[in-house]
Amino acid sequence: MNPHDDPSRSPAPVVMDAAFKADAPARYARLRELGPIHRAELQPGLEGWIVVGHDLAREALTHPALLKDATPAAEALDAAGFVLHQPSVGLGAQMMEADPPEHTRLRRLAAAAFTPRRTAELAPRIEQIAHELINAMPTSGEMDLVEAFNAPLPATVIAELLGIPSEHHQDFRRWSSQALRPTSPEHRPSLAALHSLLASVVTDKRRRPQDDLLSALVSVRDQEAGLLSEEELVGTALMLIVAGHESTVNLLGNAELALLQHPDQLQLLRDQPELLPGAVEEFLRYDTSVERSTNRYAAQDLKLGDVAIPRGAVLAVALGSAGHDAPGAGCPAPAALNVARPDARHLAFGHGIHHCLGAPLARLETTIALRVLLSRLPELEPAVPLDSLQWIDSGIIRGVLSLPVRYRTR
Repeated sequence: MNPHDDPSRSPAPVVMDAAFKADAPARYARLRELGPIHRAELQPGLEGWIVVGHDLAREALTHPALLKDATPAAEALDAAGFVLHQPSVGLGAQMMEADPPEHTRLRRLAAAAFTPRRTAELAPRIEQIAHELINAMPTSGEMDLVEAFNAPLPATVIAELLGIPSEHHQDFRRWSSQALRPTSPEHRPSLAALHSLLASVVTDKRRRPQDDLLSALVSVRDQEAGLLSEEELVGTALMLIVAGHESTVNLLGNAELALLQHPDQLQLLRDQPELLPGAVEEFLRYDTSVERSTNRYAAQDLKLGDVAIPRGAVLAVALGSAGHDAPGAGCPAPAALNVARPDARHLAFGHGIHHCLGAPLARLETTIALRVLLSRLPELEPAVPLDSLQWIDSGIIRGVLSLPVRYRTR
């Protein structure tokens, strides 16, 4: 009998707290040595399972009995104060928290408005914002890269893309940074504030549509199912802001930190900027910003690998861990950062029907931002010991709260 199947012999759950998140790559490496799936305390008071192996992660992300419908786990979620799945309170009423056929309808409507062409057209504006942020810096000194560059760039892009008035940009940046941190006292108030702001903006777009994504979402129509409802519009916009822009803020920070930790790789990218698109895939594999997936819930008793998962169990996939366990020739020496890696396999954007709709925008923003940063800052080095950095302490996002550097602009 496998010890996972016998509660009397099961190991204690992995506690995914602030200490775990600060040391996540090493913790996941140790877990992978022990097996591809483990019992875990996903947040205080909420126990479930965490999948850390690549192959089992792909299976879990497409398993027909691991769904977004939280009904079987409602009692446990309520007891832990978990709200992200709830409409009007968390991130509910949008495709990330829906199953087919509802997911199919919502994704089709969102994809009709959030097109590849709309994403590609953003490239000049992304580059302009990046240069403007560096132009606003003193020519040399010290700064926090997160505050001065990483956060304002994606925040401005997503706000302009959605059509959020400029007077609200600072507010929604502050609120979104707390929205995916369930242990933060600002978690629920921030979600509520974002809901209120977006509901107001949606109402305005109905009256006065403009050339922006929210206006397009208001008007897009499915021949069979009609328009998005008010709650679905707000939920979709909230998903794009929180899940989309926060992931890019921290992907940039994780990439910059990795380069500061590996000066040879930093110099290689300076010398060969044509490597950047592939390097972004390597950053997604090496230390992705969406550390783990949103929750799945077991709709019935099932077997995952050699582990029995009971109906109502909560399960998450460690997307960051899976990138260090990818099979085949694509990932030799997975613990090493290699910006010239020819095939950086990862699950950073998920897998299956919930594969991230905003992945092309995240790739575009990160590639342009790093290209501008490396070309405009010929001298860049840490201003503090890198092992002293503070990490986001809860939730699915991985990233440093600040990244102080010394720099000189060009």
